Amino acid sequence: MKNLLFLTCFLFSTAIFAQQEWGDVRKNNITLKEIAPIWPGCEKGNVSQRDNCFNTQLATHISKNFKYPPNAYKNNDEGRVIVEFVINEQGIVDVKSVSGGTKELQEEAKRNIMAIPKMAKPGMMGGKPRAIKYTVPFTFKTGK
Repeated sequence: MKNLLFLTCFLFSTAIFAQQEWGDVRKNNITLKEIAPIWPGCEKGNVSQRDNCFNTQLATHISKNFKYPPNAYKNNDEGRVIVEFVINEQGIVDVKSVSGGTKELQEEAKRNIMAIPKMAKPGMMGGKPRAIKYTVPFTFKTGK
């Protein structure tokens, strides 16, 4: 009986010491990584390849659809326009703000961003769809 009591006390004491050495769960931080939306046609490959494809497609889209507003060009309006937008949980672009430049330049930059196609998959975080924020600068320069 003494051996059983000694063994029980020994097991409880080692369990208590083991928990103290292991640490406090409340002090641990969990970090979740955002996964960018997937541009149509960029579905294959690993995360890095899909991110590179997204960036390439976005740059191509912006340059292909870039149009200098004729009236602004004629008036030699130049400037830098910043467009802040999100690609929402459905994979659709939603412009949040446009700043800088003239009104015409802002409207053109917004039109360009709004022409981005619906994503094949929205951004994700922790396995759930999430809106991902982007900021794109446009530089309007006439070269005159």
